[in-house]
Amino acid sequence: EAEWRRALEELRVKEKEATRARDALAAERRRLPRVRIDKDYVFDGPDGEARLLDLFEGRSQLLLYHFMFGPSQDVGCDGCSMFADQIGHLAHLHARDTSFVLVSRAPIEKIERYKRRMGWTIPWYSSFRSDFNVDFGVSPETPQQSEYQDGETFGLSVLLRDEEEIFRTYFTNRRGV
Repeated sequence: EAEWRRALEELRVKEKEATRARDALAAERRRLPRVRIDKDYVFDGPDGEARLLDLFEGRSQLLLYHFMFGPSQDVGCDGCSMFADQIGHLAHLHARDTSFVLVSRAPIEKIERYKRRMGWTIPWYSSFRSDFNVDFGVSPETPQQSEYQDGETFGLSVLLRDEEEIFRTYFTNRRGV
């Protein structure tokens, strides 16, 4: 037990160093410059058309998960689906002035069918009729039907609303999500 306690204390020192380094990295992330979104993106949602500003639902922050679901596919990405399965009740984010949505390039009819099948209630929008996914770097110019999910990739964009202006403040993908 004495050997275990010594090893545990040594490990705790390293864990504290990692925590401090992560805190410093998070502070640096918060100081990133923001990029103004000037394009008026229109999405298809369950209730019809929605603009990017509408996705905020009146809140000042938006977490937008770029969910891999190609336009020629009938089901969404396995990994993105597993991610969506882990999302808790959105009230906790809402209480912090933050909205959360999924966006995919698949047409809204396919999204709604898959969403029902999976039993999800997360707001999910289609960017099928816009350049949104291409502009945000998660889709090829044209769907690549020979690739998984038509060549779509996944990621997480963080957006900030200041009145009517929208800014992209952060983006991560792969293991960063």
